[in-house]
Amino acid sequence: MGFGHAKDLHSVQKIVLEMKSCHDLFIDRTAFTAMVDAMLNCGSIKGALCIFGEILKQAGANVDLRPKPHLYLSMMRAFADWGDYNMVKNLHERLWLDSAGTISLAAQQEADHLLMESALNNGQIDAAVENLTKIINRWKCISWTSRGGMVALRIEVLLGFNKSMLSPYLLPQVLPGNPIERIMLPLETVRPLPGSLELKKVVMRLYREPVVPIIDDWGICIGLLHREDCCEMNAPLSAMMRSPPPCVTTTTSIGHVVDLVLKKKYKMVIVVKHSNLNGTTHGSRAVGVFTAEQLHNVVAPVPEGLKQKHTVRRSLTMF
Repeated sequence: MGFGHAKDLHSVQKIVLEMKSCHDLFIDRTAFTAMVDAMLNCGSIKGALCIFGEILKQAGANVDLRPKPHLYLSMMRAFADWGDYNMVKNLHERLWLDSAGTISLAAQQEADHLLMESALNNGQIDAAVENLTKIINRWKCISWTSRGGMVALRIEVLLGFNKSMLSPYLLPQVLPGNPIERIMLPLETVRPLPGSLELKKVVMRLYREPVVPIIDDWGICIGLLHREDCCEMNAPLSAMMRSPPPCVTTTTSIGHVVDLVLKKKYKMVIVVKHSNLNGTTHGSRAVGVFTAEQLHNVVAPVPEGLKQKHTVRRSLTMF
C-alpha cells in the first residue's frame, strides 16, 4: 500500500511477485485487496483486473476470499473513469451476488452514481439519463459536491433547460456572488425574543411564525425556537430552542447561504458581523437573518422563453 500511494508500480509488482513465489505464504482477502488498491493507485488497471480475477477464481473454492464491496467500488471507479460502461455494469450486478459482508447505503448510492458516470464517459447519453432517472426515483436527492453530483450536472448541461430532469430555478433578483448582507433582514425586523420568557406569554407569535430567533440578556443570539419544538407552556424559550443557531458572516455569498438552506433544510440562518469573528461565530452579535421564506420569494422557475433560448444541443463534449 505504501508503494501504491507513492505510485511506484515497479516496487508494487516486485512485492506481489515475491508474495506469490512464497509457496508457504497464504495470501488472504486483505492482502489481495491491498494488491488491487495499490495497482489502481499506480494507474495499472490491467494489473488490478488480473489480480481481481484471481481473487474471484480462488473465492470459488474458499468463500473467505470473496471481495468486500469496497473492492468492487474501487474497480468501478477506475472503469468509470475509462468510460467502460459494460464493465461497470457487470461489476454493479456482481456486487450484489459475489461480494462479502453488508453493502451500506452509501456504497449502494456510489455504485449507482458510477454506473451513470461510466455511461456518460462512454458517450451513451440515453443510458446516463436512464440511470440518473433511477437515482432520482430511488435516492430522492443527490449532493452537488459529490462525484455523482458533478456527473448529474454534466447531464443537465447536455440536456438543456427545456429537458431538465431536476427542475432548475433561477435567482433573477440577486447575484449568487454578492454578500448576504445585501438581502438579509435586519435582526430587529424579525423581533427576537428573550430566552427567559415563558412560552405561554408568546404562544401566538409561534402560531404565526415557524421559527423565531432567541437572544440572551446581552442581545446575543443564542438559538432558534421552532414551532414544532414548543411543547411546554410554562417552560422558558431557551429550554426548547435549538442551539447554537446556524450562522454566517455578512460577507458570505448569497449562493453559499442558499446552499445551506437547501442542503441542511434550515428555516433561518443568522447573519453576524465579520469583524466579530475570531475563527468562530459563537458569541458574535447578530445583525440580520436569512429565512427559507425569503428564498422562496426570490427564486423563480426557468421561463418558457429562456428555456427555448438557452437550450443546449446534445453533444458528447465533456467538461
